[in-house]
Amino acid sequence: MIRSRFAYRLVLYLMLPRVLWRLWWRGRTEPRYREHIGERFGRYSAPAPQGCIWVHAVSVGETRATQPIVERLLEGYPDKCVLLTHMTPTGREAGEQLYGERVLRCYLPYDYPGAVARFLDRYRPSLGLLMETEIWFNLIHACNARGIPLHLVNARLSEKSFTRYLRIRRLAGTGLNELASIAAQTSADAQRFEALGARKVQVVGNVKFDISPPPELVALGQSWRATWDVLRPVWLAASTRDGEEALLLDVLDQIHVPGLLTVIVPRHPQRFEEVGQLLRQRGIAYSRRSRNERPDASTRVLLGDSMGEMFAYYAACDVAFVGGSLRSFGAHNLLEACAAAKPVVVGPSTYNFQEATELGVAAGGVVQVQDTAALAAEVTALFTDPARRKAMGQAALAFAEAHRGAVDRLFRLLKL
Repeated sequence: MIRSRFAYRLVLYLMLPRVLWRLWWRGRTEPRYREHIGERFGRYSAPAPQGCIWVHAVSVGETRATQPIVERLLEGYPDKCVLLTHMTPTGREAGEQLYGERVLRCYLPYDYPGAVARFLDRYRPSLGLLMETEIWFNLIHACNARGIPLHLVNARLSEKSFTRYLRIRRLAGTGLNELASIAAQTSADAQRFEALGARKVQVVGNVKFDISPPPELVALGQSWRATWDVLRPVWLAASTRDGEEALLLDVLDQIHVPGLLTVIVPRHPQRFEEVGQLLRQRGIAYSRRSRNERPDASTRVLLGDSMGEMFAYYAACDVAFVGGSLRSFGAHNLLEACAAAKPVVVGPSTYNFQEATELGVAAGGVVQVQDTAALAAEVTALFTDPARRKAMGQAALAFAEAHRGAVDRLFRLLKL
């Protein structure tokens, strides 16, 4: 059990060979992991304006969640630069797509004291915001020692993560109390942070409710639909994870909807070709978004192998299933589908969005199923009953709009 910061640092140094091996291994299938390696150890070559407002978003989901926060910062503080850091290439790419050159971006270094010091010396942020569950004890301690206010925002702590942190409760409690504040998504999240010893915790809600579909992506989705057979029913499987596509294809013939077009958008771009190969192995006629291939009458599946277009896929579909929920991944962001006014179906694993799922179900905009057979039956039922499908979409939108306001509460907490 790690009881002290010294023991934590020792474990990190012992893990360094594994860290380097993992970078090399991931780079075999994702070459971008072998780019900007120096940044992961606090060595940067790009110009570094100091005094930035710094936002850390580890990967794609967290980066998308930054949108209402970063847009508010860019609008309210035009004289300040915004620095966006990531840990994954897909997160970095998502940041590029969302903000272009309006923000600086780099990798946050691994939590080694020297690397953290080099990062902070170079950028000297005036304020730091860590998204969701990014708890790095050396980074937090270094910011606290330098007087840099560091906040954990849109903070969540699943029961699974809570159990892990309980094993290092003394270290976790010390680290959490060196944060300037913890802005929790839900009361359950707040209670788990407090059970670890955190004292500066407030519930502000989930900023993902404040994300609105960008008009240009809505228009893009509508243009796609116009080029397809506009009367053809479209079912979207969004943000699917490893193994879920095979499960969905297993029950495709159990969805009794004439002319149904299934759109599958894998969560991670490195899996696009893997899913394409799976479709070829199954002998399923499909087209690919990346090739601008228009689905024809024989096309059963459209492979959404593109990044940054999720709201366009939602705009183009009639019913949305949110992936990461058929297998034990805890689900991905169902709030985007709700904001797009689509009836939402999720699987049994929703621990990353447990409260949102429960509230969405209670509001009538979300249906949770326990397996693929039930999923096929639910999708069939929704397409068989247009009135119910429309009512669910309206309920999903009303649910999303009723829970907006987290960003306003967050900025009041931050006194920005």
